[in-house]
This record gives sequence, structure tokens and C-alpha cells, in this order.
Amino acid sequence: MIVNPFDMQVKTMGWCPGCGNYKLLDALKEALHHLALDRRNLVIVSGIGQGAKTPQYVNAHMFNGLHGRALPVAMGVKLSNRNLVVIAESGDGCMYGEGGNHFLHAIRRNCDITVIVHDNMVYGLTKGQASPTSRLGMKTSLQLNGVLLEPFNPIAVAIALDAPFVARANVGDGNQTREIIKQAIAFKGLSVVDIFQPCVIFNKENTYQWFKENTYYLSDDYDPSDRRLAFEKAIETPKFPLGIIYRRDGRELYEDMLGITHTPAYEHTVADAAFAKMLKDYT
Repeated sequence: MIVNPFDMQVKTMGWCPGCGNYKLLDALKEALHHLALDRRNLVIVSGIGQGAKTPQYVNAHMFNGLHGRALPVAMGVKLSNRNLVVIAESGDGCMYGEGGNHFLHAIRRNCDITVIVHDNMVYGLTKGQASPTSRLGMKTSLQLNGVLLEPFNPIAVAIALDAPFVARANVGDGNQTREIIKQAIAFKGLSVVDIFQPCVIFNKENTYQWFKENTYYLSDDYDPSDRRLAFEKAIETPKFPLGIIYRRDGRELYEDMLGITHTPAYEHTVADAAFAKMLKDYT
């Protein structure tokens, strides 16, 4: 039996039976294990929501922050210690709604972090109102006559802002999701992975079967470095492409722009005596 160092013994989990979060959690832990990462050098940052509970079930460092605020914390962690592997993850409401402004500017800055979004097209924790990615016309507990607004397109927005790594996955395909997450984590730069998953309680329209029927994988000869083609794929309907949609190697990291070295912040010489004492007390 192969022991995954990222597994945790948890008696109860805060997700409904059949929730897509379980499959995403499995794919994430498998990806981390396959990459042979040292869990002591891994930090997973989340916001608020059902998806944001994920770090609680991974045997690594975690920070659970405010609604929509996973990205600024994740960037702060990375800038304080470049040697850490940093993952920011949360749901589509948390990342694209409350955290939408942080999403835009995280892409502009381009820290070496991985952004994983649980995209179930609904707010699960707060009982089923429409999220930024809810489909047009979808009826919810709040939008009784159907969603009136066109859904937010995170893939198109990310490519428009020249995010250096943009991908989409479907938790119904565990092996492919794992491989996409592995590539995203290994990539040097900000990587965005939007992951389709069903909410079996509050979104009865976008089921495992719906995602299977309304997605397809990019062909082996697809060129993710072609930004124009990638944007065409990002806005393609009615089926959604899966895989690495856009990749731009070599974009300058925010860490390098700031001249940040690989010496962690806590090892720097601190002139302020009070701040130095705080570091000594908490490190």
C-alpha cells in the first residue's frame, strides 16, 4: 500500500455526499505526492466557502482567510519566503466574486503561485444563490426567475491579462485533473486552474453528466502558446475546452521585479527592535 504523505485522518468532513470537492481533493493530494513535494514547504491558502475547506484535509501548512482574500495572503506568503510552494484555492464565488479584484491584480503581478478554483457555478456554503459563473437562466434559491446576467468567464479574463498559465479541468476525470494540477504547480509563474465540479445539492443543472457532455479535451497538436487561439478557445461555446489553454513561459516574476532573494524574511536583519523581538517570539 502506497502511503500519501498529504493524507490526513479526518473523522468528519464538511461536504455533502457526492460533492465534487472530494474528487478535487483526491486529485490535489495525488498531484502533490507525484511531484514529491516536501509537505513542510507547502502552504495552501483559502478564503471562505465549501471549496475553501480543502486545506483542512491536506497534511501541510494552511491559512484560512477572509471571503475573497486568499490571493493577497498567498502572495504575501510567497514574497516572505520564495522557497515555499504556495497554492491559493477556493470556490468560484470566493475567487471571482468577493475576490474578483484580487484575481485581476494577482495576474498582473505574476507571483509564482498556483490558483485553483472549485467552479460549481453556485454558492454552496450560503445555500444556493447564483455565483459569478452561474449559467444564464439558471434558477436558484434567490434567482427564482432565473439568472439574468451572462456568466463571468475566468479563462477569457485571465488570457486577456496575459496570465502565463491558464487551464481548465473537470473533476469527473480524475487522472486528467491530477495531471493538469501537477503542471500548474510545477510552472514558474502564476497559474490559474478553473476546475468544473458539481454541487449535488444546490445546482441540479450542472451535474457530473452535464459537465461530461458539455466539455471536450484539446487535441495533442493544440498550441497553448498561441494567445489568439487560446482566447478563441476561452470564449468557445457551447462546449468548454479542457486542458492547458494558454501558456507563456518566461514572464518576469513579481518576486524578481522587487529584487526579493531566496533568503526568507525571518532570516533578514531587522533594525526595528520591537519587530525583531516579535520575529524572535513567533519563529
